Amino acid sequence: MRRRQTGAMRSVFWLLGLAALAVATALLMGDNNAGVTLFWPPLRFDISFNLFLFGTIALFLLVHLALRAVSLLRDLPVQAQRWRRLQAERAVVSSILDALSHQLAGRFVRAQMAARHAVELLQQPAAADWPRRDQWVVLAHLMVAESAQSLQNRDQRDRFLQAALQPGLLRSTPEATEGAMLRAVHWALEDRDPAAARARFAELPQRTARRIQAVRLKLRMAQLGHATADALDAARLLAKHRAFSADAARSVIRSLLLDALREAHDLTQLDKVWAGLDTAERQTPELALAAARRAEALASSASDPSALHQRVREWLEPLWAGFDQLSATQQHQMVLAIEPGLAGLDAPGLAALEQRQRQRPGNARLQYLAGQACMHRQLWGKAAQLLGQARHGLSDPVLLRRTWRSLARLAEERGDEAAAQAAWKAAAQID
Repeated sequence: MRRRQTGAMRSVFWLLGLAALAVATALLMGDNNAGVTLFWPPLRFDISFNLFLFGTIALFLLVHLALRAVSLLRDLPVQAQRWRRLQAERAVVSSILDALSHQLAGRFVRAQMAARHAVELLQQPAAADWPRRDQWVVLAHLMVAESAQSLQNRDQRDRFLQAALQPGLLRSTPEATEGAMLRAVHWALEDRDPAAARARFAELPQRTARRIQAVRLKLRMAQLGHATADALDAARLLAKHRAFSADAARSVIRSLLLDALREAHDLTQLDKVWAGLDTAERQTPELALAAARRAEALASSASDPSALHQRVREWLEPLWAGFDQLSATQQHQMVLAIEPGLAGLDAPGLAALEQRQRQRPGNARLQYLAGQACMHRQLWGKAAQLLGQARHGLSDPVLLRRTWRSLARLAEERGDEAAAQAAWKAAAQID
């Protein structure tokens, strides 16, 4: 609206100016009897002042138009050269766009042909002074390399990629060459070559290596090379910058943490991984149980098994609050993780375990665990009672077999050979 009002006001001022000029011209020439005498010996010309004025103006315009015509004629070669350069630039841009379109459409051979045509045009001497030639050179070579990667022609891909990564091009057009470097890392990951990917990634400038796309590639590179710690750092950084959805970030990080726990080669490394978890991760059943299982697998190398079992109980302590929400498999794994440390369980620990069992009287796994703890404390009667109840509710063959064997030992302890033989037989018959 304001622009329209401005245009209307400008038109009004133009009309007023033209009217003023017409009035001034009429006042000057309407009743002007002046004359002009021109001498060209031996001739004399007498003309009116008005005719002289209009003639002078016409002569000025004629000379001006003639000079403009001469200037245009002199500029024709320059204009023709400029037109030819513009056409050549348009041809290069069109070829690059065609290559990109064919590449996205999956027509890799045509994409390669179009990109090669752009490279040939850029190699002509006339293209040396184009304003954005270096950027087009990088993009054209990169498109040829991209299509060669799609066609599994790695020799051609590497040759054109090297042409796109010339040092001079890196200085003049850093964005395009950095993109080519990132694509090189991606291609190495597609070829499942972590060593080549790491070498390409090391060539990236520091500012480029911090970008989200580069961190994504670093995550894939670490996963491919089984560098779980590096992959975990990259995944946490991506989650911090919201490169994943919340659910995807939790899933990826949990998967990497499980790998890190399973790959811990000694208790020191396992403690280091566990110390790197936050509070929410330590309360995740999958992670706590995975840490406990790995600790049990490494127990043979522990200098103080009782301290290790105490540490495992501390890791699993947060899971007791939601024990009923655990799946049957997770409850089974938790019982197996706690059972090896029952021999060193002190009186307060036994009381806490019995309290948890009384809070869930129908849970056969807790009956089994409390019964085994009582057996280690030589509370034979209570152990027999709890294990006798557990054998009716257990379906897992491992726990059920251990239950019958414990009942057999309890029967032998009280001298009941018949009950002991029956228990041993029941244990042997479990598949």
